Amino acid sequence: MLNKRNSTFVFALTLSLLGAGCASTPKTAETSDANDPYERFNRKAYGFNDTLDRNFFEPVARGYAKVTPEPVRAGVTKFFDNVNYINVIANDLLQGKGGQFASDTGRFVVNSTVGVGGLFDPATKIGLVSHDEDLGQTFGTWGMGEGAYLVVPVIGPNSFRDLPNLASSMALNPLTWVNSIVTIPIGVLSAVNTRANLLEATSIRDQAALDPYTFVREAYRQQREYKIYDGNPPGEGYENYDEEKSDAAVLKIY
Repeated sequence: MLNKRNSTFVFALTLSLLGAGCASTPKTAETSDANDPYERFNRKAYGFNDTLDRNFFEPVARGYAKVTPEPVRAGVTKFFDNVNYINVIANDLLQGKGGQFASDTGRFVVNSTVGVGGLFDPATKIGLVSHDEDLGQTFGTWGMGEGAYLVVPVIGPNSFRDLPNLASSMALNPLTWVNSIVTIPIGVLSAVNTRANLLEATSIRDQAALDPYTFVREAYRQQREYKIYDGNPPGEGYENYDEEKSDAAVLKIY
């Protein structure tokens, strides 16, 4: 039963495809080496993901966006952000960020109660800002190298350092432990809503990138370094970095 539930959430996560958005990806000491020994496999996985998106997920997301008002989509996004926030709190603790751990715990409690299960975000209004932490960032702060770049079929861009976060984020998501009759439609809703939020980003990617695979790879690696160093990475090339656009470029939702 646990495997079945985990499979449900893997499916939900995979509905958001990799590779969209507009992000500048200047060469830095970290990104000049592609770190992509499995490029042949990765390109095939990227092509599979892209084809799946263009022929199924994108049309479904466009239909969803047409019939769902933006405020409703925003509430759905906040709900799933809140459900996934336990993973952030756990990694605050693992990284020794005591103050941030307390703030993020308070944020989760406030939004889960006053915010009606996370549909609203009163925590931000009282100064409990959102953070983004995961197990890959934790490993990075502990000094672990990123390992080889890897495109996971259906899931998207990843690395050997970041891959374990797939399991930990699912284990810490309360919905993982709900009956699959509930988790399947909720998971599909999460994925379709995420994809709908990034429809414009996909269009920009298609117009801007001569080689979308390389574009997404470098955007992903730059994004991860930026997050590990909490927005202050060493080296050059981040002066005009736009975190929101970079997140859209790699479409990570876990």
